[in-house]
Amino acid sequence: MAVGLGLVERVMLTTLTTVPCCTFFFINVTMLFILRSKLVFRETSRYILLYNLLFADTAQMALSQLLYILSIGRIMLTYPVCVTLVMLCNITNEVSPLTLVVMSLERYVAVCYPLRHAAIITIRNTAVAIIVIWAFCSLNILVRIILLLNFPFQDLESLQMNSFCSTLVMFLVPVAAHYDKVYICFLFISAGMAVISSYIGVIVAARSASTDKASARKARNTLLLHLVQLGLSLLSTMHNPLLIAISKIVTRIVLVRIQNVFYVFIIILPRCLSALIYGHRDQTIRPVLVYYLCCRLKLSVAPTKADVSP
Repeated sequence: MAVGLGLVERVMLTTLTTVPCCTFFFINVTMLFILRSKLVFRETSRYILLYNLLFADTAQMALSQLLYILSIGRIMLTYPVCVTLVMLCNITNEVSPLTLVVMSLERYVAVCYPLRHAAIITIRNTAVAIIVIWAFCSLNILVRIILLLNFPFQDLESLQMNSFCSTLVMFLVPVAAHYDKVYICFLFISAGMAVISSYIGVIVAARSASTDKASARKARNTLLLHLVQLGLSLLSTMHNPLLIAISKIVTRIVLVRIQNVFYVFIIILPRCLSALIYGHRDQTIRPVLVYYLCCRLKLSVAPTKADVSP
């Protein structure tokens, strides 16, 4: 990533990417701490799902920044170490859209079936959903590893890589690239249809006289935000294809600069959206988040009642 750049420019680019990453990382970690600090957050399914989403986003952010620093510092890894880091990046990247789907379905049930919401969306069912999400993503990673084993590593003189570690290491065999395209299309088409269907269901339910209009409006706005987040997640998976297309029309130096801009706005920024959205809109989280972000400058935070709709 740092090929062709001078030392000063590399230091500047590292600073410009590391500072926002550290800022967003601090906000996410604060949110994770808040969601485990109070009983209302630990015993509400929506906040448990939010914790899972934030955990995946925060881990993805940290791993992406680690790979970025390794590349900008021109540090070469061995294939086993690189594959391990990339696998962790991939699994956390895939957990986010699936968690957004479950969160959207939870909002749909809350608005369309309010009397059955407590029976359907239980802590146990939420835990099962989270386990299924991680198991499904782990299975996908296992398939990618099996495909990667078809590469003739035994013919290499050394397992030391000749290039910087990136997600492209998983595409050493052509079939792996084809599998990735099919999987990404399936994942985001399915997730997009689930979120859009939930959104339409909430709109239809909002027209019913028996539905709480304010709750339906909040749920509708939340689902729209989930759809935006899902779109940004999709955009992050298109990061490499975009760079490959751009590389054909610009010089290497320009490509590296564009790559850094993409990294901040496509990889890093979307990972903090959940914390910013819920931290601002959720009346239960917001005062606690402000309290901790201000380093506890306030003497106390007025207790708030759990609001199931951000």
